[in-house]
Amino acid sequence: MNGDQIQALIGMLATFGILVLMALPSAIGIVHDRRIDRRLRAAEEGREVQEAREVQGGPGDAESRKAPAEGREAQKSSSRSTVPSTATWYAEGRRSKKLVSS
Repeated sequence: MNGDQIQALIGMLATFGILVLMALPSAIGIVHDRRIDRRLRAAEEGREVQEAREVQGGPGDAESRKAPAEGREAQKSSSRSTVPSTATWYAEGRRSKKLVSS
């Protein structure tokens, strides 16, 4: 190999490396999305199985619906923390600013 061929090889490898670095984040995102999709699908199937059990009214279902699990109390809607959305926060900030006329 002479100098020109070595430079061409280095140039091709550098170009390929840059291409890989640019495509890597999207590939990681695709893998992450597929993992989330699998988890959502499994949760949906679990919910369907749970609903089927409730419809059938299997033994012990009434007891499990009456009281929460041992050591846990039922969560009330008022006990959840409320965090305003970004849109609400932005709108309140805009309303609170006073108009300055020059």
